[in-house]
Amino acid sequence: MYAIPRAPRRLLPLVFATAMLMASAAMAQEPARIEQQMTPEQFRAAGLDRLDAAQLANLNDWLNRTMDIEVTKAAKAAEEKVNRWNLGFGGSAAREPVAARLQGVFNGFGKGRSFTLDNGQVWRQTDDSTLYGVKLENPQIRITPSLVGTAWYMQVEGYGSRAKVERVE
Repeated sequence: MYAIPRAPRRLLPLVFATAMLMASAAMAQEPARIEQQMTPEQFRAAGLDRLDAAQLANLNDWLNRTMDIEVTKAAKAAEEKVNRWNLGFGGSAAREPVAARLQGVFNGFGKGRSFTLDNGQVWRQTDDSTLYGVKLENPQIRITPSLVGTAWYMQVEGYGSRAKVERVE
């Protein structure tokens, strides 16, 4: 049986905001009307009180179409961001390679070492692979999924060795 990893804590606000956007869009039973969103003073100050009923209806229709489009875009962007963050955690996330830079100094591979990437992901080495005598500042790395199974492998640019890693954050 597989354990499902928890989402990183810094991802929770994004998930919450996406859920709120989607819920507010779904719960909207009647279209928003600008005259209800503004105070009477704001409505007059914007000159909207000079619109006739047809002009005001056209403005409200346009605003509602624009809000629908923007909510859809925001939900899609949030979903894509969640999928990128979930790379390496298994489940339904895409198994796309990760190309990034390690933060700080890379002193080679060693079982149990953690590697923090410039994209915020943290990976830990799970095998006994070694790479001695290496000291690199912020090297470019590539993490790729195995062809079969759920394993991931990290390789440092310029070196042929790779280590089995797992995403921990």
